[in-house]
Amino acid sequence: MRTTAELASADRAHLWHPFTQQQGWCSEELPIVVDHAEGTHLYDTDGNSYLDGVSSLWCNVHGHRHPTIDAAVRAQLDRVAHCTMLGLSHEPAIELAERLIAIAPAGLRRVFYSDSGSAAVEVALKMAFQWWAQRGEPQRTGFVCLENAYHGDTLGAVAVGGIEQFHSLYRPLLFESWQARAGDAGHLSELLERHGDRVAAVIVEPLVQGAAGMLMAPEGYLHRVRECCDAHGVLLICDEVATGLGRTGRMFACQHEEVTPDLLCVGKGLTGGYLPLAATLATERIYEGFLGAAEDQRTFFHGHTYTGNPLACAAAIATLETFERERTLELLAPKAQLLADLLAHQVAVLPGVAEVRQRGFMVGIELTARPSHEQTARRVTLAARRAGAIIRPLGDVIVLMPALAMSERDLRRLVAITATAIADSTHGRLPAAV
Repeated sequence: MRTTAELASADRAHLWHPFTQQQGWCSEELPIVVDHAEGTHLYDTDGNSYLDGVSSLWCNVHGHRHPTIDAAVRAQLDRVAHCTMLGLSHEPAIELAERLIAIAPAGLRRVFYSDSGSAAVEVALKMAFQWWAQRGEPQRTGFVCLENAYHGDTLGAVAVGGIEQFHSLYRPLLFESWQARAGDAGHLSELLERHGDRVAAVIVEPLVQGAAGMLMAPEGYLHRVRECCDAHGVLLICDEVATGLGRTGRMFACQHEEVTPDLLCVGKGLTGGYLPLAATLATERIYEGFLGAAEDQRTFFHGHTYTGNPLACAAAIATLETFERERTLELLAPKAQLLADLLAHQVAVLPGVAEVRQRGFMVGIELTARPSHEQTARRVTLAARRAGAIIRPLGDVIVLMPALAMSERDLRRLVAITATAIADSTHGRLPAAV
C-alpha cells in the first residue's frame, strides 16, 4: 500500500480538483487522503479520524457505510448493475419513482432521472422552455432567478446563477435571465410585469441559498413567489438539490410553506451519498404537454447514459426507507435546536464572527469583514482539520452541513472544534463551553 506522501505526489501530478486553485493545492501541506469511513467519521491513510462536518459535500444523510444502504446496493449487484432506460425499464427505477411521488409536495406526479443536481436543473429548464414552445409561445426563452443564486455548473444552470465569482466569466455563453432581489417578492413581480411574456419560468432555491453562504429567505417568501408566478402565468422551478431530503427539517423545503412547484429538482442526498443520482419531478400538466404522436415531435429529447441506474436507485430506495425506519425527521428537530444553542453560545459570540445563519442542519457562519477574510476562512478550515473536523469555506462564510444522523455528542464536538478554529484564526476570545 502506498504512503500518504506517495499518494499526494501522484495526486498533484495528475488530478485537477473542483473549485480548487491548483497552484495553492500543490504548495500547501499534504492533503487528507481518505481511506475509509464509518458513520459520520472519515479516516485517512495515516489512520487519523475526522468528523465529516459537511456530509461529503452535503450529500451524506444517514452516515457512511449504513448497513441498510450497503445491503441494498450489494443485493442489486446480484441482479443488474446497469441497464439503459431508453426503451427499457427496471423495478428499482419504478419503485423509487413511486416513493418520491408519495413524499413530494402534492401535485407532482412524474419523475425524470438524471445523474447530478446540475443535470436535474438542466432538465427542468429544458422542460419549461419546450413546454411553452409546444403551447405556441416560443418567445418564452428567458428565466428569472435570484441574486446570488447557484444551481450548478453546467451552462444552463450557470445561466440562472447569480454568483459573480463563479459565473461572470461565462456570460457570453449563456441564455437570457433576469435576477430578482432575494427575499423581495415586489421586485420579482416588477420583473414579471416587464418581461413576463418572455419568461418560461422562475427558478429558486427554496428557503436557503446554499452556495451563496446559507442566505435565508424571509418567512412566507416562497409562498409569495408561487403567487407571483401564478398571477403572471409563468412556471415555478424549485431547486431542492441542497435543501431537499430533510436538510431544513422537512423532507422538502417547499413543504414548510405548502408550495407545489411545477418542477422540482432533487439530488445530493437522494442516494444517501452513495452513488450519483438526481431527479426532476413534474406535475401532470407539464407531462401532458409533451404527449403526442411520434410525428408531432413533442418528445422530450433529453437523456443520460446512466439515467435511473439500478444501483443508484436501490441506494435511494434504501435511503428513503431509512428515513421512515429510523424516524430521521422526527429526531432531527431536537438536534437542530441543540445545534442552534451551541452556535449561539460558542460561535455567534466570537468577535471574529459577523453572523450565524441556520435552518435545520444547514449552517453558515459569516466571518467579520477584513481585507483577507477569504484567507481567514481558509485558515479556519485548516485549523479545524488539524483538530479533527472537515468543514468548508464559501468566501468569507464557514459552512457546517452535518449528516442528519450525526449524534448529539459529535454535534457538540463539531461546534467546539469550529469555535476554537475561528477563535485561533481571528485572534478572538473563546467563550466557555456549554
